[in-house]
Parts: sequence; structure tokens; C-alpha cells
Amino acid sequence: MISKNNENTNKIKKIIFIFTLMLLCLIILMFSIFDTINSYRRLPTLNSKIEETAIRGNIISSDNFQITRSTKIYKAVIDTRHLNLHTKDLFIKLFSIYSNMNIKKLRKKINKSLLKPATLVLTYNIDERTAKNLKELSFKLRRLGVFKYRKVKGGKILLGLSIVESGEKRLYSYEDTLSPVIGYTNKFETSNEKTKVEGIKGLEKKYNVLLNSNKDGVLSGNRDILSYISFDKKSMIKKRIDGANLILNIPLTLQKDIEIILDVYKKKFSADEIIIAVMESSSGKILSLASSNRFNPQKIKQKDISSLSVNAIEYQFEPGSVIKPISMALLLDKNRVKKNELVFAHNKIKKMNSKKIFKKGRIKVGKFYIKDDHVFKKHYLSLDDIIIHSSNIGILQLAQRLKATELHAGFKKFGFEEKTGIDLPYEKKGQLPKIWQLAVGEKKRKDNVYKATISYGQGMTSTFMQLLKAYSVFDNNGLAVKPKILSYFSIDDNQHKIEQDSPKRVISKKTAKEIKRMLIKTVNKGTGRTAYINGLVIGGKTGTAQIARKGIYLRKYISSFFGFVNDEHNKYTIGVTVINPISTGKHWYYHYAASSAAPVFKEIVKNMVKLNYLKPKQDIIKK
Repeated sequence: MISKNNENTNKIKKIIFIFTLMLLCLIILMFSIFDTINSYRRLPTLNSKIEETAIRGNIISSDNFQITRSTKIYKAVIDTRHLNLHTKDLFIKLFSIYSNMNIKKLRKKINKSLLKPATLVLTYNIDERTAKNLKELSFKLRRLGVFKYRKVKGGKILLGLSIVESGEKRLYSYEDTLSPVIGYTNKFETSNEKTKVEGIKGLEKKYNVLLNSNKDGVLSGNRDILSYISFDKKSMIKKRIDGANLILNIPLTLQKDIEIILDVYKKKFSADEIIIAVMESSSGKILSLASSNRFNPQKIKQKDISSLSVNAIEYQFEPGSVIKPISMALLLDKNRVKKNELVFAHNKIKKMNSKKIFKKGRIKVGKFYIKDDHVFKKHYLSLDDIIIHSSNIGILQLAQRLKATELHAGFKKFGFEEKTGIDLPYEKKGQLPKIWQLAVGEKKRKDNVYKATISYGQGMTSTFMQLLKAYSVFDNNGLAVKPKILSYFSIDDNQHKIEQDSPKRVISKKTAKEIKRMLIKTVNKGTGRTAYINGLVIGGKTGTAQIARKGIYLRKYISSFFGFVNDEHNKYTIGVTVINPISTGKHWYYHYAASSAAPVFKEIVKNMVKLNYLKPKQDIIKK
């Protein structure tokens, strides 16, 4: 009985021992699991997220050439603590070949970093194609043992060559073409250390918000055993949308040809700058806006600083005689002149050897004497004579018939002292004399100096674009249209048209028709003869004015020709301004618009004929 009890006691002890041992093992297992859960481990996350950075939009010509575009850039990163020193030279050689980076600079950069090993950015400026090749190289380098494992808490890791998206850069495919109108950009860093660009001048500045209206793409979801994202209800797909693409009214082929013409004539005239524009008279579409002073927006140099502004809208100058048709239009529209009336020329006749010799007319206005540049062999001038042969004396006498308020309001209606509204930033407005200045002498019936000089384009300032807009009125039945460079923009393949303002009535259709007739006659028989081309309807006016600085006129000139050219189906307003052409030596006459601006106008029209923008009609003859 006693032995049986002892046997049961032993069994119980064994069971307790086994149970205790199992409990102890379970506790050790639980502790191990808990410790493993809480310890640092480099395990892949179950959720994955891939971001695709959107970029700035493109600027595209009307004939579908990409003038400027953005492209992604990448940076190459290594951790020199993982670089195997035995294969360092192999890495340097291979990376230099793949990245086209200077091998000496690369070696120097790596050796310097090895003194204090850490993360090293080898280069920030890798394009998409090179980035793809370097990613393939990164895989090969791991297999070649170029990088080594490092021990960290919880295990060991291997960091090789990483190619990381770092932002974007702006490319200008045709270098200086369409500058300074296209403008330029500057880089800036975003909060997530990505390089972006923003417009500083030109179209890049004007449409900066549209061009940068981009949205990054996102792809997120759970990872499968191969580390690919598996799509389910919890996955998120957000499409990348780049910034808006701008499609211009300007065709690259026409713009490029005109720029070549300007380069030739700038050299011929030794001019500071030549500016031209071609605009559809009835729509305001700018088909070309060119300068002889251009720069490459991607590589701006010190010498380019003076060329960064769009002088067509930012440079203010006294326009000279191109204002005379505008003064005449105001007089006709107010019925202050009669179509067949004559104006005294104030010229003098001197008899020599029984012959009559006519001298240039001269008239005193206030304390000043004003004279004509041309000799008129008659005592009285018709309205046509005043415009066709550009008489200062004729137009200033007629201008006194307008009240100060009428003259000021009339010029403002033509767009002077107001912005044209063209889609470029930093547009200037020019300046007219104040109404009280124009009104001096009205009650006393004395000639007014301000009224007199403004009538032929002195004592006021304007911009090139204001004159272009004003002249389009004569070719558009008295209506003014806003100049426009952008045709439309597209976002994610959806087109958005730019709403055009309704044309505004400036003068009557009858007055516009009469001035247009005078301007055609000016090209056929007057100061604009050097712009004539048979088979096309061409009208325009020359203007030569001295450059003023701090109230003093310099022996420097601005020569302009503004006018229009029409065929049976097309109507264009064209302006040419030559700033400071040579005015000394054997080419002293280049400062006259008839010898500089008008011939450039003619070359532009000939080029437009060549490119089928105009079709001359051979049966049109000079009248």
C-alpha cells in the first residue's frame, strides 16, 4: 500500500516537472516573440506608395514646334560607408562613362568624402535617359560587389548607387528664338527638396500660374510577396497632370525668318536695336514679335542683361511723324477740316537767275520756330500733301482747331497713355501732356506749343506696341483690337480658348477709310515709297524722331515705319522701329525712316509672300 502511494507521488512530481518545464519554455517563447516584435528590424512595409512628380507645361508655336519645355532631372547618390575600396576605381570609371561626368572631378569628390564617410550626392543634373541607364548600372554594381554590407542594429544592410528624382529643368529648343518675348525662368526649391522653375520675364512670367498648374501622380496600395502593388478597393491611383501647354499665335518659321532679316539689317545700320511686329488687323493675333537683341534663356550671360526686357512694350520714346495720321484722323472725325481745303505752307521763294527757288517752310509757335524737313514747291498744302509728304507745319496748324480735351481724349481713345493689354508683363503706358498744358493759349487764341508738337509726335512718349495697335484701326474700319500672343492653352489634353475682348470703336468707318487711302498714297508716291511692292495693297507712314535724355535732344534717332499690307483675303498691320541707326559718315541718311525702317518693312512683306501669308495680285498697279 505504501509502495503504491509512493509510485503515485512520483508520477505527480513528474507531471508537475513536465508542466513546469513546458510553462517555462512557453514563457521563453513568448518573451522571444515579444522581444522580436519590439526590436529593430528592416522588414518591408506591407503598404507601398509611389509618387510621380508632374512638371511645368510647354510653350508651343502655332506650327507645332516646342519652343520651350521642362524635363525631369535626377540626382545620383551613394553612401561611401558602403563603397568597397578594392573596387572604387571600377565604380569611378563606370559611373563616369554612364553619366558623362568628368572622371577627375568625380574621383576628387569621392576621395574627399571618404575622409569622413557619409551620404554623397555625385551629381544633381541627370536627364531621364541617363537616369534609366544609371539604374541599370546600379543593379550590375551590386552583382560585381562594388558595394558592401554594413552591420546595423537588428541585422545588416546594403546601400548601393541610388538614382533619385530631384526636380525639373527648363530647356529652350531653339536657343535665342523668340526671346526676349518668351522670357526666362529661375530655379527654386520646394518643401520636399525638389527643384522647380518659375517665370521671371516674358510669357514665362505672364502665364507662370498656368504653366505650373500641375498635380503630382500617386500610386499606393498593399504589396504582394514580390513587392509589387496589388490593386484592391483600398488602393489609390491619382494620375499625374503636368502644367498647361501654351499654344501661341506665332509660327516658328515666320518668326525665325524675320529674326534673320533683323540680324542682317542691324549690322547694316549699326543700330542699337530693331523691333518688328506682325499682327492680324481684324483679330489682334500677333504672328511675329521680334527683336534684333536676343539671348539664350538657358545660358544668360552678363552681356545679355540689356536684352532681357521686351522693348516693344517697355521702351518709351517720342514716336515722331507716325503720329500725324492719328492727328489727322481726330480732325476728320470731329469735322474740323474739309476734304478739299488747303493749308498755308509758310515756305519762302528766293529768285536766283530769274528762277524761283523754294525754301523749307518755317513757322513760329510760342517762342519756338518749327520747320518742315521737306521743300514744298507750292504755297498751299492739301490734306493729302500733309500726310504723304509729312508736313509738320501743315498738321500743327490744323491741330489748333481741336480743343485740349478733344485732343487728349482722342489720343487716349487710340490707346496712348494706356496699356494695350497684350499678354506680356511689365508693359509701360507712355505719357501725354496734361490737359492744362494742352489748353494753354486757347482762350487767347494763340498757338499752343504742346498742341503743335504732339500733333507730329513730339512732347509725348509711346511704346512700339501702342503704335501698332493704333495703326490697326485704319486697316480695321475704325475698330481697335487687343494684341494677343497666346491662342489657347491645354491641360491634360483638354483645350481652353482665350476669350478675346470685343473690338472698340475709335473713329468712324468713313474716317478710317480716308486715312487708309492717304497711307496707301504715301507708299505709292510719298515718303513710304521704299516699302512699295507691286500686287499688294500697302499703306504706311514714316517717322524719324530724336532721342531725348533728361530733357535734352541727342544726335541719336529713332526711325519707324508703321502700316498695313493686304491681299484679297488677308489683312496685316506691321510695325518696324530702328533704334539709333548710324547717322554719320557716308551712311548718314540711315537715320531717316525711308532709308531704314521702310526697307525692313518691305523685306518682311516679301518674306510673308514667300511663306504664303500673302498672295500678290499682278494686275494691281500704282495709282
